[in-house]
Amino acid sequence: MTAADEWLTVESLDLEAQGVAHNAEGKVVFVDGALPGEVVQVTVQRRKNNWEQATAVAWRRESSQRVRPQCPHFGNCGGCKMQHLHVAAQVATKQRALEDALWHLGKVKAEQMLRPIEGPAWGYRFRARLSVRYVAKKGKVLVGFHERKSSYVADMEVCEVLPPHLSAMLMPLRELIGSMDQRDRLPQIEVAVGDTVTALVLRHLEPLSAADADRMRDFAKDRGVQWWLQPKGPDTVHRLDEGGPELAYTLPEFGITMPFKPTDFTQVNHQINTMLVSRALRLLAVQPGERVIDWFCGLGNFTLPMARSAREVLGIEGSEALVQRSRENAARNGLAQTTRFEARNLFELPVADLAAYGTADKWLVDPPREGAFALAKALAELHEAPALAPGWAPPRRIVYVSCNPATLARDAGLLVHQAGYRCTAAGAVNMFPHTAHVESIAVFEKDDIR
Repeated sequence: MTAADEWLTVESLDLEAQGVAHNAEGKVVFVDGALPGEVVQVTVQRRKNNWEQATAVAWRRESSQRVRPQCPHFGNCGGCKMQHLHVAAQVATKQRALEDALWHLGKVKAEQMLRPIEGPAWGYRFRARLSVRYVAKKGKVLVGFHERKSSYVADMEVCEVLPPHLSAMLMPLRELIGSMDQRDRLPQIEVAVGDTVTALVLRHLEPLSAADADRMRDFAKDRGVQWWLQPKGPDTVHRLDEGGPELAYTLPEFGITMPFKPTDFTQVNHQINTMLVSRALRLLAVQPGERVIDWFCGLGNFTLPMARSAREVLGIEGSEALVQRSRENAARNGLAQTTRFEARNLFELPVADLAAYGTADKWLVDPPREGAFALAKALAELHEAPALAPGWAPPRRIVYVSCNPATLARDAGLLVHQAGYRCTAAGAVNMFPHTAHVESIAVFEKDDIR
């Protein structure tokens, strides 16, 4: 048990951006608010047999990488965890977290560590889900992220990671919701920013009154936003009023325009996404005569740029709605002839089903946090028993884009130790500055085919 007057030396940061230390008994102590190299006193909130969770309350030595948080709500708002750490040190921490995960969880060491992909540290968050609460006792509305380690909504007046025009909208949104008849039945506003359109999706538990709809129209006119309504699940999302410009983002290097619905999955950080697509395609190095499969293709964020070079690209995705959107986007960008899309559950993928998709020269894999275990496992089984699929050949190169270093490491272990690949490169992607979220990219190559 950590003594009240004990000073702890912080050794590292974990994937939740907590300092990691050991007390006099050798027990691990996770310290909120502490950075590597610091010597701190803590207050313990939680004790287990093998670890304790604590908060730093006093410092004997501060890290040279400690900076003053830019946001006045940091520490209370749960949206950011690392504003007290210099941005360059944040990126280095994420790169190290990726290397550690690959080695400790997958026993994989990349032959080359790629330079991290970095972009703007502030005003980058083009997607956000803002909670809305009418607090009757205080007679006011809160709009923002949850408080840290709490279900309460933080009392936010600004947000430094939202684009400036959205940050400036937080207080007007509070006033708007407070003026509405249904103010206690409006739990959420989802934000999606495109190149020219800012869409706000209002979740409402009861039908809106005509007066409330008019209030929203006035707000949209004053603030230059586009209102969407969500009465039930995501498939019920629709425009408050039709007409006006469409919500879309572009990939200028590839001449691609991607219309999307505000509840579709798109990357939070448009600038980083542009750089990520560019790097992924350089690493994949698609040639004109090649066939490529894009697993977990979503809207076609990687599929359509690849189709500019490949003979054929097959995009496979779990959501039928996203597959339909991908087909529409391919047609819009003049790529319907070189792309094909299918919907299927990629968390269950028997060997026979994988082989049925045919041989491809290269793969791009971009799964959600759960990773691509079924895909990697089927590939390993085919490597160990090629007779299961006569005539089928594995891809020579795989580029894997990950939003969870733990599942990337697990899948990398399968690819390297059971499927016959080398991990030739890997690197971090700072998609979410000031958060503990680690995005990354890895390359796997197979030298013994064709």
